[in-house]
Amino acid sequence: EDALPPEPEETSAALSRAVSDRVNLNTASADELTTLPGIGPVLAERIVAHRDARGGFDQVEDLLEVPGIGEAKLADLRDAVAVP
Repeated sequence: EDALPPEPEETSAALSRAVSDRVNLNTASADELTTLPGIGPVLAERIVAHRDARGGFDQVEDLLEVPGIGEAKLADLRDAVAVP
């Protein structure tokens, strides 16, 4: 038998679980941000300061506006962070 596609609520629950395992860029403290790969205390403070100054992140790519984060670091962070 062919497998049926998942029901929408199943897909949404799976997505919620996947996102909940990530660090929320708009609510994480500097300490929480330091748990991310390549993010130390100084860079974590820059992320928080940038977030506070602009009123939050609209997408993960907005991290590129933070001094010290380039394409390579963004690639490392992409699967570990979320912007709900």
